[in-house]
Amino acid sequence: MTAETTENPAGPPGKAADAPSPRALARRRRRASAARFWKQYRAHRAGLFGLAALTLFVLVALTAPLTVGSDVDSVTDAPGQPLESPSGRFPLGTDQFGRDLLGLLVWGSRVSLLVGLLAAALSVAIGAVIGITAGHFRGWYATVMMRITDWFLVMPTLVLAIVLATVMSRSLGTIVLAIGVTTWPTTARLVRAQTLAVESRPYIERARALGGGHWHVMSRHVLPNVMPLVLAQTTLIISSAILAEATLAFLGLGDPTVVSWGGLLQDAREAGSVSSGDWWYLVPPGVGIAVVALAFTLCGRAVEAVLNPRLGVSR
Repeated sequence: MTAETTENPAGPPGKAADAPSPRALARRRRRASAARFWKQYRAHRAGLFGLAALTLFVLVALTAPLTVGSDVDSVTDAPGQPLESPSGRFPLGTDQFGRDLLGLLVWGSRVSLLVGLLAAALSVAIGAVIGITAGHFRGWYATVMMRITDWFLVMPTLVLAIVLATVMSRSLGTIVLAIGVTTWPTTARLVRAQTLAVESRPYIERARALGGGHWHVMSRHVLPNVMPLVLAQTTLIISSAILAEATLAFLGLGDPTVVSWGGLLQDAREAGSVSSGDWWYLVPPGVGIAVVALAFTLCGRAVEAVLNPRLGVSR
């Protein structure tokens, strides 16, 4: 055998080995995409303010067991007198049982944030599944799903959530379920519209011509294209979910064994703080709910503007 026949026709030895693998290329593209997203997100000052506020609230919620202790909601071991005004010992005063309101406010942030995140995740998951499947299969299935979606859209969300929370047991799971199953229609309609736009593109026809089935098209082509919309919708829904949780807790439909910002407002109402002028019992939970909802809204608008610059959201 001659030397010419033993030469490597693909080029010098080691060249193929030096080429990056497909996984390395995918990781490199994801890192570059994340860097571009963060660079564009930083240009939105309101989004940065919302992100900073959310980071602060999350840190406060995560460190609550270390900063205020897990027995802050104990009624029998309350450290103060009922309805003490703010002082050096109790910066935000005490509640009707003599508990430190600052500790209750910090501990309640855990429940409010957790319920808001879980309810938003459930709502977006239901809306994304219905939207993608209705946009992909069409026909009678899409007609039935969209009519159900329209029915949920015209029904008052809060009324449906109150009904579910009333007929089911009073727990955090019930609150999450009540909010999640009543706030998904908007996401479903948005995702379906995006799915219809994606499936009209030529590469979807090529995927089907090459033997791609329904699951392949929806999971490998449609879902990655609708995920930015789903992400932006999630950040916007979280603020609504937190407000809904506070409303249900204020109406007495929350879990009475846990402390939340809405539950604190309910306790303040029952204690007569509105008529007696005990502002320290009412203002801090209300401000906390408003700031967190505003922060999530600002983050959601910034994410939406980055993913869809045509919206022209002001910076």
